[in-house]
Amino acid sequence: MTRPALSTDRPLDAIGSIKVKFGVLVGLSVVAAALVAEIGDRAAVPAWLTVPVTVAAALGVTQWLARGMTSPLREMTVAAARMATGDHSLRVTATSADEVGRLARAFNTMAADLATADQQRRELLATVSHELRTPLAAQQALLENLVDGVVRPDDEALQDALAQSERLGELVGDLLDLSRFEGGAATLALAPVDVAVLVEAAVAEARLGAREVRFTARVSPPDLVVAADGARLAQVVANLLDNAARHSPAGGEVVVSAGTEDPADGVGPEGAGRWYLEVTDEGPGIPAERAQQVFTRFWTEDEGGGGTGLGLAIARWVCELHGGSIEALPPRAGGRGARVRAVLPRGPAAAGSVSPSPSMSPSPPTYPPDAAAPPSPVPPIEEPAMSTASVPTPARPAGAAAASSAVHPPSFAESLFGGLWPERGPATAPFALFGALGAGTVAAVVLPYRAIGLGAVLVLLLGGALVLRLSGRRTRPWTIVSVVLCLGLGSLLVLRAAEWLAVLAMLVVAVLVATALTDARRLTSMLAGLAAWPLSAVRGLPLLGRTISATSGHKLLWPVLRTAAISLVALVVFGGLFASGDAVFGSWVSHLVPDLAWNSLILRTFVFVLVAGVVLAGCYLALNPPRVQALGLPAARPVARAWEWLVPVGIVIAVFVAFGLAQASAMWGGHAYLRRTTGLSYADYVHQGFGQLTLATVLTLATIALAVRKAPQRTGRDRLLLRLALGILCLLTLGVVVSALFRMAVYQQAFGYTVLRVLVDAFELWLGLLVVLVMAAGVRWSGAWLPRAALVSGAGLLLAVGLANPEAWVAQQNIARYHATGKIDTFYLASLGADAVPAIVDGLPEDLAACALPHAHAAEDDLLAWNLGRARAEASAATAGGTGPASDAGDRTGCP
Repeated sequence: MTRPALSTDRPLDAIGSIKVKFGVLVGLSVVAAALVAEIGDRAAVPAWLTVPVTVAAALGVTQWLARGMTSPLREMTVAAARMATGDHSLRVTATSADEVGRLARAFNTMAADLATADQQRRELLATVSHELRTPLAAQQALLENLVDGVVRPDDEALQDALAQSERLGELVGDLLDLSRFEGGAATLALAPVDVAVLVEAAVAEARLGAREVRFTARVSPPDLVVAADGARLAQVVANLLDNAARHSPAGGEVVVSAGTEDPADGVGPEGAGRWYLEVTDEGPGIPAERAQQVFTRFWTEDEGGGGTGLGLAIARWVCELHGGSIEALPPRAGGRGARVRAVLPRGPAAAGSVSPSPSMSPSPPTYPPDAAAPPSPVPPIEEPAMSTASVPTPARPAGAAAASSAVHPPSFAESLFGGLWPERGPATAPFALFGALGAGTVAAVVLPYRAIGLGAVLVLLLGGALVLRLSGRRTRPWTIVSVVLCLGLGSLLVLRAAEWLAVLAMLVVAVLVATALTDARRLTSMLAGLAAWPLSAVRGLPLLGRTISATSGHKLLWPVLRTAAISLVALVVFGGLFASGDAVFGSWVSHLVPDLAWNSLILRTFVFVLVAGVVLAGCYLALNPPRVQALGLPAARPVARAWEWLVPVGIVIAVFVAFGLAQASAMWGGHAYLRRTTGLSYADYVHQGFGQLTLATVLTLATIALAVRKAPQRTGRDRLLLRLALGILCLLTLGVVVSALFRMAVYQQAFGYTVLRVLVDAFELWLGLLVVLVMAAGVRWSGAWLPRAALVSGAGLLLAVGLANPEAWVAQQNIARYHATGKIDTFYLASLGADAVPAIVDGLPEDLAACALPHAHAAEDDLLAWNLGRARAEASAATAGGTGPASDAGDRTGCP
């Protein structure tokens, strides 16, 4: 078998085993991932940046190597579905040498066979309909004339009716024979047969026909006797004579000869063990290229001949049932016309049921397993008679282009996501591709070795503007609201120096962007939309491939890029050699080219890949958002009786009431009551349960959602009961929220303020707001707006917290506590960021300020790294005498 050459499109096609392919695929993917991870580790690239780039590299290698491995299977799925509808024209790609490729080639051969069989079936219906219509129409006309009295029922009229009936009987008999042969039910009744008697009887019957031809019979030796089925052989001779007579000219001669086979004639070497039967005529003859096709079912190329196209096919089947063969031979030297010879054994091996061999039924030629491509379906051709004019045979295409119709199966991504995420976007997206590459390039230049500041905001604006430009939902109100919130949260990157705040802001921005692009409205669809962003890296691969293929055909673009890349490599290689070999040239280069160490190049490459990939995935999500609204919880199945949901909710309400009573007793009883009943101080008491109260608030919201799904709402009484129960639960939950906030306030007054405690306070406030929104939805009896309202309120609260400068506020509260109590934790204040520096410098004495100032880098920010928080910290430190983020932390010995 000839193995395919190495192809860059399908690099593993030449491997002959699917197991080896999978091994190579996994091995090279692991090697690529390990290599990228090792490069990132040696270049000190952060893990949060190395991991996604490593995964992308492994997926990229896998995608490149796996191309074509499973596509034939998907193509076969599509082709099989089309075959079920009667379309056998599809062919699958079969270029690989493994088991899948061999299966694809076998599938193509099967499809060609089915196409031929289907074509023969159609031809059968057409031919039988045509053949039956003529005698039936004649009989119908004759009978109508007899009924109307136009024709008298004399011998001539009855003879015409008999002739039409005989023709119908002939056709039906041929069809029955055909059915028996193809069903494997044909039998042989072997008996001694006198060939001369058989031939003479057949000739005598043929002479009764109306055709003006002469018949000549020759049998040598005259006493030739063979073991055969006499009826079947008579059928063969009759069919051959009838076919020859129909295509012979008037006055022509049809010669039928039989005898022992002569090896010198070139037919076969068996000699005395076989005998032949030959019929020749003086008609136009059979072209050599049609010598095999004339024995195909229903092939009557000359429609005026009156045949059904079954005679020669039945003759071939009878000969093969006897263990012989039949073929059309060229005329003898000096002769003309058709010459058909059957070669049969004198004594067949056995009699009985014999299944027809593959050669009995018409089928396309068998192609070897390693054929380049399968044959195309056999085109409809008229049925040939025994003697036909020379008609050129359509050439069969070779190679992959032989497929009559290319299969375009769903890609792996389309199969993976199904109808939830169909391909509805453009065929190509060069603007998105080059825009994402541009954003990645800007990020690679701007972001590395710079703190969060203007550069980061610039990259966000570039990527966000590109994604927004490609979105078809950019003018919708929800998208506009999301854009405003995203701009506000993005501004925190330049207003505040706290990195944790930047991370939280970017996470909320991602949720807002995904929700706006997918138009998600429910909680499940919002989660699906958020997951769709990273999944776009997989779903968008077909579009990326089409875009690259389309742009690669550009006459100018890729040559320019290729030339620029080669020139850059040449410049780096030769410039580096000369710069390292000559000090003067090296000094010139150092002045012209920035100092780009290998670690810097690697880090910038990682940043480029990550940012370009994220932006490109966002562009695909904007161009082809998934149908996230189709995702949802199963339809609610309310309980049959109200007490089934009311009892559990009532128990929760009772627990909340008991908790409220406990809170009231602790408040009214004071510290002495707490000491006596629990042994805890009030500060320890309030700190002990804050986390549990926050979790209880979250679980209460889940309980409300579950009760809404399970409670019956058919009648007004059901809805009123649900409103009352859940309204009471929401009011009690607000009491828990107030208790939690009060506990945190008391604890902070006792032990000081921290950023984490402030964030927990904000989270608890947001939960309380969600409870209020739930109550509003209950009053309106409509909650479809709740998920988006929750997202907007959460984003707004985070923006408010960021604008309030939480680190500076925490520092101010701790400084106020110091002035009130004399207690301060300078080590915690030193852990805060640059946002807290002005408050520390302004609020503490110089010695304490030196202890409390945060550690900071000594490098100054350039314009792209400018940040308001760090700029204010530098200014405050300069006012305080140079102590601050730009200075060394110094010795903190003795600091409180």
